[in-house]
Amino acid sequence: MRRRSFLAVAGWLATAAVATLIGVAAIRWVGESIAGTPGGVLSQEEIERALASPGPTAPGAGGPSSPSASGTGGPSSPGATAPAPVGARRAFATTGGSAVAECGPDGVRLVSWTPAPGYRVADAEPGPDDDVEVAFAGPSGEFELKLRCVGLEPVAAEDDD
Repeated sequence: MRRRSFLAVAGWLATAAVATLIGVAAIRWVGESIAGTPGGVLSQEEIERALASPGPTAPGAGGPSSPSASGTGGPSSPGATAPAPVGARRAFATTGGSAVAECGPDGVRLVSWTPAPGYRVADAEPGPDDDVEVAFAGPSGEFELKLRCVGLEPVAAEDDD
């Protein structure tokens, strides 16, 4: 009887170990496509480079600078105007959060902003305008990002309030 109990426990442990190994292998195999970052985690420099390079644009997407939105036809049609130049996107960060800004013909605008964990957005003026700002409030106080354009490059501006 003892031998039979021992074999039952050993068999159960072996089955549990094999099932665990199969589960771990399946999670590794499927995990990146479900919850991971395709291509791995990017460094701060890689993120800034990716934000600075112009992304692909969908033709006729209906955005404000697309030819179909202005009703002038495609880019090769007579009388079509070229889209207004847009400067580089640049990321900025504080203890309270981060923001991405870009410059265009109407001034600087905040493309996105995200509070750090434990912080919230206290105020945001996304623009476009001569300067834009976003304030993050949290346990260490309030942190403000104020941005403006120098040429077509967004830069941090001194707070003149």
